[in-house]
Amino acid sequence: MLTQIHPKLPMRNKAITKAYCTQQLGFVDISAHDYEAYLIVKRDQVEIHFFEFKELDSLENYSGTYIRTNEIEKFYKELIDKGTLIHPHAPLSAKPWGQKEFALLDPDHNLLTFGQEVE
Repeated sequence: MLTQIHPKLPMRNKAITKAYCTQQLGFVDISAHDYEAYLIVKRDQVEIHFFEFKELDSLENYSGTYIRTNEIEKFYKELIDKGTLIHPHAPLSAKPWGQKEFALLDPDHNLLTFGQEVE
């Protein structure tokens, strides 16, 4: 019955969020219609939805999502090469719970954590 889950995160400014996702993270805008207050981006099999929340206090935003990868070192290097800022407390590292992870904050301080099982 259930087939997929796609995170839905707040954004203050669609143009800024779209630019960040496409230019820094390599996602593509797949929105069926150009709704002013909604954005859908996709990369590989991952889809993220953003809804407009202009009053969002980004410093009080605790939204986030965990995205699985299968080539985390390659993806991490790609982001570093583009100059994408990695969270200062979450560079790529192996975690005690058996994952290799890193995280970053988007322009609205949504925490995007990328992880892969340590083999």
